[in-house]
Amino acid sequence: MNSKLRVLFISHTYVVGVNQGKLNAIAETNKVEVGLLTPSNWKALEWNRFFEVEKPYPKIKIYTAPVLFTGRGGAHIYPPWKIWQVVNDFQPDLVQVEEEVFSLCAFELAVWSRLTGKPLVVFGWENMERNLPKPRHWVRQFVLNTAQLILPGNQDGANLLRQWGYTGLMEVMPQMGVDTSLFSPRLSEGGKNQEFRIGFLGRLVPEKGIDTIFAAARLLRERSLKYQIIICGSGSYEESLRQEAQKQQIADLVIWRGSVRHEQAPEELSQFHVLVLPSRTTDTWKEQFGHVLIEAMAMGVPIVGSNSGEIANVIGQNDLVFPEGDAHTLAAILEKMIREPNWRQELRNYVISRVEQHYTHERIAERLINLWNILLNQNKGEYAISVNS
Repeated sequence: MNSKLRVLFISHTYVVGVNQGKLNAIAETNKVEVGLLTPSNWKALEWNRFFEVEKPYPKIKIYTAPVLFTGRGGAHIYPPWKIWQVVNDFQPDLVQVEEEVFSLCAFELAVWSRLTGKPLVVFGWENMERNLPKPRHWVRQFVLNTAQLILPGNQDGANLLRQWGYTGLMEVMPQMGVDTSLFSPRLSEGGKNQEFRIGFLGRLVPEKGIDTIFAAARLLRERSLKYQIIICGSGSYEESLRQEAQKQQIADLVIWRGSVRHEQAPEELSQFHVLVLPSRTTDTWKEQFGHVLIEAMAMGVPIVGSNSGEIANVIGQNDLVFPEGDAHTLAAILEKMIREPNWRQELRNYVISRVEQHYTHERIAERLINLWNILLNQNKGEYAISVNS
């Protein structure tokens, strides 16, 4: 019998090579054979462009297939015969679908799981109750009744799953960790005479709450504190934000860096003394995780965030979290950082340690392998493995 566990991942997320770091970290343990089924025709609807499947990691066995309704996270489906072809070739011991529990893709694999008796694991980000059509309610219930392990990406998602009646094995973790070979601490924060740099990296949209940074910045200016604001990103809200900076009389302190490719992110983050994620919850959205937080943390950049969604749980320290839209509390935290460089150094050490404990690709891989081990032990004990063996 093959001593390695065979796990097949199914997700559109892994069309992009940089997102496959977690899968590679699992394969690098040499305890798991990793397969991946991902769409060959995935389309980003907001940019109206197709993605070619990238294959940077030779240890991952990649299968591709066209999907119907490409670009639609909940609605895309694989041809059923293609799923059977892939699972017959790879012969997985379990399948991990990283799509929402109400998605048609998760439903397809739940059917497969019931027909074969092989365990199904589902990862999802959903953290808000939505008005789903009745068929989707039925799909969600079918998947919840089938999955033997569910991995919500945030605590709100975990609460929802219990509310929806899921009683099985569950653990909160992000879909992927951070690549510490790319995101790692730089030697220094720069010269002592450099002005304090407040950074944002992300989409320039209303729900990211960037206007709260500008309102806080005005308060800091009134207190005669020296700083710059660096805005990395692009989006529909940019012109409104430029007007807001003028209104708050801090436009001369804002540096607009424009859109930043993922491989450029470490260089941009290294210029920040602090990263701020001031997200604001809306009727249809709240922060599901805030991946930029763990990228900054891995580089030793202190972070501050609002209490929208999962942000406070990711940061893990209350004095770095402010109520959504509360510019006065944000300004107070930033003022303390500017005035107390020793505290800033403590925070650098804290965030690096927190990432190593919870959020590297390797740590996520280790947690997943342990969970699969528990699941398979519960079922048969036949494929029990241990990350420490």
